[in-house]
Amino acid sequence: MTTQPAYTRYFWGKSDRRDPGRIHLLEHHLADVGACLERLLMQRTIRRRLASAGGRDDLDDATAARLAVFAALHDIGKVNIGFQTRIWGDGDLPAGRRRPGRAGHTNHLLPVLTDDDYETAGWFFGGLDWEKRFLTWDDKDGETVCGLLLATLSHHGIPLQLANSHIGKNPPIWRSYGDLKPREYVARIGSLLKQWFPAAFGADGPPLPDAAGFQHHFLGLCNLADWIGSNEEWFPFVGEPDDGYIGRAREQAEYAIGKVGLDVGAQRAAFGNGGGVPDFSNLFAFGESGAGAGAEPNAIQRAAALDTPLEAPVAIIESETGSGKTEAALWRFARMYAAGRVDGMYFALPTRAAAVQIHGRVERFAAKLFPEGCCPPVVLAVPGYRDDNPASAAVAIPDYPHGHDTHTGDEKPWAAESSKRFLAAQIAVGTVDQAMLGALKVKNAHMRSSCLARNLLVVDEVHASDVYMGVVLERLLAAHTGAGGYALLMSATLGSAARERWLRSVGSGMTGADAADGFSDMKAAIATPYPAISAAASGGGGDYEIRAAGENGQRKAVEISAAAEMGDFEGVARRALEAARAGAKVLVVRNTVGYAVSTQQRVEELAGAGDDNADAGLCFAVKGIRTLHHGRFAAGDRRLLDRRVEELLGKDTRASGGVIVVGTQTLEQSLDIDADLLITDLCPVDVLLQRIGRLHRHSRDDRPAGYGKAQCVVLTPADGDLSRLLKRTPNANGLGEYGGVYVDLRILEATRRLIGEYPQWSIPEMNRKLVERAMHPAALEAVTQEMGEGWPAHASSVRGTQIADVSAGGRAVIRFDKAFFADNREVVFHGDEERIRTRLGEERVDIAFEPAPGSPFDGKPVDKVALPLRWLRRGEGVEIPEGPIAVEECDSGFEFSIGGRRFGYGRLGLEAY
Repeated sequence: MTTQPAYTRYFWGKSDRRDPGRIHLLEHHLADVGACLERLLMQRTIRRRLASAGGRDDLDDATAARLAVFAALHDIGKVNIGFQTRIWGDGDLPAGRRRPGRAGHTNHLLPVLTDDDYETAGWFFGGLDWEKRFLTWDDKDGETVCGLLLATLSHHGIPLQLANSHIGKNPPIWRSYGDLKPREYVARIGSLLKQWFPAAFGADGPPLPDAAGFQHHFLGLCNLADWIGSNEEWFPFVGEPDDGYIGRAREQAEYAIGKVGLDVGAQRAAFGNGGGVPDFSNLFAFGESGAGAGAEPNAIQRAAALDTPLEAPVAIIESETGSGKTEAALWRFARMYAAGRVDGMYFALPTRAAAVQIHGRVERFAAKLFPEGCCPPVVLAVPGYRDDNPASAAVAIPDYPHGHDTHTGDEKPWAAESSKRFLAAQIAVGTVDQAMLGALKVKNAHMRSSCLARNLLVVDEVHASDVYMGVVLERLLAAHTGAGGYALLMSATLGSAARERWLRSVGSGMTGADAADGFSDMKAAIATPYPAISAAASGGGGDYEIRAAGENGQRKAVEISAAAEMGDFEGVARRALEAARAGAKVLVVRNTVGYAVSTQQRVEELAGAGDDNADAGLCFAVKGIRTLHHGRFAAGDRRLLDRRVEELLGKDTRASGGVIVVGTQTLEQSLDIDADLLITDLCPVDVLLQRIGRLHRHSRDDRPAGYGKAQCVVLTPADGDLSRLLKRTPNANGLGEYGGVYVDLRILEATRRLIGEYPQWSIPEMNRKLVERAMHPAALEAVTQEMGEGWPAHASSVRGTQIADVSAGGRAVIRFDKAFFADNREVVFHGDEERIRTRLGEERVDIAFEPAPGSPFDGKPVDKVALPLRWLRRGEGVEIPEGPIAVEECDSGFEFSIGGRRFGYGRLGLEAY
């Protein structure tokens, strides 16, 4: 007969997977997480945000202590024998008993919480003295405390479902088993909680907030506390009981909260001692783009930072491309930080490449804003990207498994170690979908949104065209501002319908469909000031104010014309070459990668090759390799493309001589480039204005003869008639329902008409008129009626798709207005996380290579590429390799196969054969 190891007498909470005998006692882990939540609530902004979610100005000490109690109960389900015996050996078993089956610690606790029988469940609440202690904190007959307990038990990031049909009543796992006695241990935990957090159990203190949003926000903080409290580096395992352990847990929690950058007290003190916000000219003296950068602020920058109330929960900047909106946002953040309204900032961009572009600018801004020695790292919140500078702290690396985190030192901020933690960073730059994941029914969404709440959310290049994304952003803003958070949206081309939706829905509870009733008529919409700043009233209720911002010194006149050459690649190439021969910097922006590649190939054919051929040097090249610019390049190569484009067309770096850069929509976002001629496919007017923002972006006197005025040529179908796109056609180039990029042909037709009606566009004076006349509901209805046969059906189809997208968005977003206990069915997630995530953008999957082949440009390893998921679809399924795959190198780059289909990667990017 063998003897059980001594550690099995104790209930364990954490164990070493490599050495199960090394454990951290459950009561110690509960103390760790309770202490972390307690410490989080000592941070002023975090505490106020949680209070705001509960409809209060602040939290009293008793309420904070009670919430720490709930956090400490997060793993109470681990007392069951099915969980505890996971690390037992084959020693003695209690006489007459079979080893219980394995059990979890969350779902397996639910039958206990919902069973009225004392033998199978009542003992649990009795051990905690629930009725005499916890129910006194609640003035809603237990609904509030039950909701908070359920939120606590959902700390792994997915709300628990009370009616869990897979878990039946299972009393054996809660009965004594040898030296392990669950009922006695629950009573011990109840006693320890009273010792750890005495303020929670005093007679003072108001009832806990009963708002549903409070429970959601608390879950996020509890999730965060568990992530921090589960880090063994900060909370080393202690396998023997220690009655004074809570003191140690508090010391470690103080250290850990500071280590992850959530305690900004010392930083704020240093900031105040340093004199506060530096002058605008000092903040932006690094010569970045934007009117007034490095000098005096322009009108839009003054309006955003000085004239718009800092207490406005949502503000919207509408100003032309290149007017310095980025600097306006950063300056507003600086003033909000100085005023104590926010702790940090999340700067959200529409694409990964755009985020990488802005990251360096924000990093330099932060270095100038904060006193030396207390500048936080600026995290690049883009999964899969690595900063080229090894000394930089802005590193995104692959996720670690939950509960097995490894923090290797000061070289990488904790928030950068996992995409799930990006929003815990004090300052981060990333994609908008990282923020939107805080409003969607995906794992750890609550932690994301609760972390984001303390920071200013900046969303750049907001558009109205994606209805699904609009619903998600609307819910995110509602949750963010409902917790007292602040947001700043920016756009060059926002229509009145979208603007009113964002501003009126904040704090009003309106859905997108309800808000549509508030749209102004088109005449009034056109008369709205531009450039402008809009600000939602701090009291909510849908009230807002919009005011003119004044001139930014960015006026330009654009000569615009249409050419029926959308499918004439040779014609487009000849246009571009003629301008480039005259010394012009030419941008050719196509709607699809296929059209861009075909255009690039024709340009190369006409330009020829050879050192003695002058035209050969007119083609865009990276390290001597001809190429183009689009999104189907590996991350490292995409950075090379971005840098080379900015070198050739940048404000201060462009050399003399012509060049042709062919690409897709990637050229219109966040790149600081300045072309002499723009050749672009027909697209919605808001997108067209965005593209025009890269044309004559800066004032200069060295433009070639014939290109002193900005010129834009818009490519349309051969006959100029869009009606053929109402039906399926093989050459849609992204236009219409069958093109799949710009679906609404009514907007495209309205845009085409504006090009014919106004041969010269004055920017920014005409921006508002152009956008409303092509996108306002009244304008779209007029196009439908005038175009005749087929168009009403198209309008109905588009509207049906929009309604479906609103419905899909409504199903995908978290119901922050529903409570965890009383409205449990409406709170739970439904297992379709993959579908929800892929709706945020083009569905892609990372394909890893081993060994990694070399880049066609610089030979550096290409360890993975992002493959469009639709390329792998076969019927209802998708064939995705589980591990790295082999490649075959060839003259053009390398090739690989997946599921019998062949793919290639080279100087023209990723392609499917």
